[in-house]
Amino acid sequence: MPFQEINSKVVEATVVPGRRLFSQRGAMLAYRGEVGFTPHTMGGQGGLRSMIGRRVAGEDTPLMTVEGNGTVLFGHGGHHIQVINLSGDTLYVEADRLLAFEGTLEQGTMFLGSQGGVMGMVRGQVSGQGLFTTTLKGHGSVAVMAHGGVIEIPITPQRPIHVDPQAYVAHHGDVRNKLSTALGWRDMVGRGSGEAFQLELSGSGAVFVQASEEKL
Repeated sequence: MPFQEINSKVVEATVVPGRRLFSQRGAMLAYRGEVGFTPHTMGGQGGLRSMIGRRVAGEDTPLMTVEGNGTVLFGHGGHHIQVINLSGDTLYVEADRLLAFEGTLEQGTMFLGSQGGVMGMVRGQVSGQGLFTTTLKGHGSVAVMAHGGVIEIPITPQRPIHVDPQAYVAHHGDVRNKLSTALGWRDMVGRGSGEAFQLELSGSGAVFVQASEEKL
């Protein structure tokens, strides 16, 4: 596992020859050894289609390729950092919440409407997050950012979870999302999340929720 949590806001990554890491630009705090950083304009391993999708969504988060032999300390903006380990499944996470991830993971882009239909599109508009979300699939580790700490809530077929869209950080597993509202369409105009909107996640997996609704 290349990421070790030093404290709630800093992680240390081990870099070894032949294995790449990707990180947000400006996330490197310090490093030891022979480590190189180069811009990666294609956004990880998602290719041209991924890059175009992220630009359309306004989520063209610039990445750096990290290679060499040594260790790197990562952090960004004083945000809380959560390390998530994937064992063959897919993580869905907003692009601006990605701090760093292993190059063994396949990166892509998913249109939220493909899971949530029209309501998935509304979720993107209301939460201030784009209509596209980043996917990371395979075996490896991911470091994501959030405000005020992160809790992981299991999702089971018998117990769907309702989450404030602005508190949502990421989810993984065989999970479906649907935006619901407790108010009428006229009441929702000009409102954000909370009482007006709830993101319903059902299936089998887990969702990561931040303690604050503040946007990154």
